[in-house]
Amino acid sequence: MPAKVLIVEDEEALTLLLRYNLEAEGYEVDSVARGDEAEIRLRESIPDLVLLDWMLPGLSGIELCRRIRMRPETERLPVIMLTARGEETERVRGLATGADDYVVKPFSVPELSARVRALLRRAKPDHVASLLKAGDISLDRETKRVHRGTREIRLGPTEFRLLEFLMQAPGRVFAREQLLDSVWGRDVYIDERTVDVHVGRLRKAMNRTREIDPIRTVRGAGYSFDETFSKQN
Repeated sequence: MPAKVLIVEDEEALTLLLRYNLEAEGYEVDSVARGDEAEIRLRESIPDLVLLDWMLPGLSGIELCRRIRMRPETERLPVIMLTARGEETERVRGLATGADDYVVKPFSVPELSARVRALLRRAKPDHVASLLKAGDISLDRETKRVHRGTREIRLGPTEFRLLEFLMQAPGRVFAREQLLDSVWGRDVYIDERTVDVHVGRLRKAMNRTREIDPIRTVRGAGYSFDETFSKQN
């Protein structure tokens, strides 16, 4: 079963961005925009992890975190605080209230995704696969190694992240802009054609003569990991 993540955030654009990227990684995602609504939702159903904004209408994130830790049903629920407050005293306060991790806005989506995986790996190790497999391709997140059959494929760090991201959502087409945000991060300003260059490098490393290309180019749209690849190998 996929891990369930609850986003408690009143900034709609950020909620949509987080939902899109977390769903692309295979998580089941729910979201609410108010702290009091989140408290009701948590009494109805307990997720595997909460992304919790500090400043919320209805009930502050810091107070909601305190209440989460007071309930026996949720006292061990993993919580990552999202906030624009970067001062050391505020970070200490957030962690002292019971947050497991603390991310200051603006943040890199790949970094947040890595923090979510790391926290879930400790709390719910059965929900986070360290090995992604499709056909004769295997990607090991722990060792950062990729194999095609018995052959090890040498990839640079960017090509590895690109392949990892695409393999997490077979068949889903990602625009170049989406790949830049998710693989390179929102705070990196580079040309969208850079994506084409790295896809070309990835293909060159992955594919030998007569081997099926697992990366599909969708003209005018972007790239995807071919969902039929597993059936062809």
